[in-house]
Amino acid sequence: MIDTGILITSFVTLFVIVDPIGLTPIFLALTQGMSPARRRSIALRATVTAAILLALFAALGEAVLGFIGISMPAFRVAGGVLLFLTALDMLFERRNKRREDRSEEDGVDDPSIFPLAIPLIAGPGSIATVILLTGQQPGFAGFAMVMGVVFAVLSILLVMCLFSGLFERLLGKTGITVVTRLLGMLLAALSVQFVLDGLRAFGFAG
Repeated sequence: MIDTGILITSFVTLFVIVDPIGLTPIFLALTQGMSPARRRSIALRATVTAAILLALFAALGEAVLGFIGISMPAFRVAGGVLLFLTALDMLFERRNKRREDRSEEDGVDDPSIFPLAIPLIAGPGSIATVILLTGQQPGFAGFAMVMGVVFAVLSILLVMCLFSGLFERLLGKTGITVVTRLLGMLLAALSVQFVLDGLRAFGFAG
């Protein structure tokens, strides 16, 4: 039986990492001047591709770690540090700037696979998160929970991309900045918890 608290924490962690609110203006910029039908197609292709990639890492990530000799507690500490660095980027507004730089580097007309699906949605942070979450809840039930969370977060992202113009007008640039910083604070606390869990598994913390 999956604990409701774990389910909520998993959802919040992945939601903050994927950051649909911060990605929406990037999606809007990447699809500027395109027809609504083409925007819908790009948003759907990007989220489906990201879902497949995250499912692969959720299913095989821990086995790959074991094959190369990395324990789950060690990966939990490393993942927590990585998420903490992401939180700092969100707090100091460096994350969206880097995303914008990545999107400007790509001159292809269809941005659904790169840079949207990879690395903006299924990037190092979200990949590390799904591996960490499946490691906390091993077995098919844990995998099903993580994939449910992945699909829920990506569904929210898809809806926000489809209504990106309306969403950006409602929140405005200042509103998006405020929400991103609040999510950054939350992610910082969650990342510290991952590190503490990893240290506790090693016997370094009470």
